Amino acid sequence: MSPQSLEQFLHHEIPLSRAMQVMAVDVSAESVQLSAPLAPNLNHHATVFGGSSCALAMLAAWSLLHVRLRVSFPSASIVIQGQSMRYSRPILGTFAARALLAEPAEWPAFVRLLKRRGRARITVASTLDYAGSAAGHFSGDFVAFVGL
Repeated sequence: MSPQSLEQFLHHEIPLSRAMQVMAVDVSAESVQLSAPLAPNLNHHATVFGGSSCALAMLAAWSLLHVRLRVSFPSASIVIQGQSMRYSRPILGTFAARALLAEPAEWPAFVRLLKRRGRARITVASTLDYAGSAAGHFSGDFVAFVGL
């Protein structure tokens, strides 16, 4: 999936991504990077609103699963079951989130369970980046469903 295709999909299917002006920067089976500008995500301190940065990190993580599953399980539904977000510094401008599987070695078992039971859970991590260094870390447990 190209960055442009993912961006169009997100803007159409998840309207918040359009309001946040989310851009897909890099898309591969190993990672997804999304970015967003400050202006539509501003809080009253002239920094990025925490909800926007968490949403971008979660969208990157969700998108990574979407990209990985779309070939073998094109009708899979992906939902978040739980998440944690930790911030290390304020974000004062355009920011990005890069998602990776928290434990890549768990992917084959995730796929086997999804095939066998129609649902499986996996953890995806995202790092928020601002001005070339980490500004926060996200971890989310996602559940994929097929055949529902």
